[in-house]
Amino acid sequence: MALAPDTLSFDCADPMLVATFWAAAMDYRLDPDSDDEGAYLADPSGATQGLYFQRVPEPKVAKNRMHLDLRPSGTMAEEVERLRVLGASVGELVEVPASALDGQPSFWTVMGDPEGNEFCVLRGPGDGWRADEPLE
Repeated sequence: MALAPDTLSFDCADPMLVATFWAAAMDYRLDPDSDDEGAYLADPSGATQGLYFQRVPEPKVAKNRMHLDLRPSGTMAEEVERLRVLGASVGELVEVPASALDGQPSFWTVMGDPEGNEFCVLRGPGDGWRADEPLE
């Protein structure tokens, strides 16, 4: 027996703010029944149920222990700028001479959504990445 991803849930202070950002970032649709208590974005690929954003009373106080690694369809720089315009904060550019997974050099940008939830934008095809390469 094995598990499969169903829904990725985010705790947040403002579900509509965070959901609106991720809807634009991922090209998902905001469910019309979403409100200030909870917001839902369906996964158009059908691979998962989607993303759910729920209001919680406590603020984010530390770095996430888990985050999304997102692969752009063009270049990392183009995607970082697009996400910055949507409201993301730009953290640091990370460059590694040898990835722990495949020993190859790699790079990515650490970003935060409007409430500071960290995620990474990986290098894309425009940066030389190929889908047949090993995982980063």
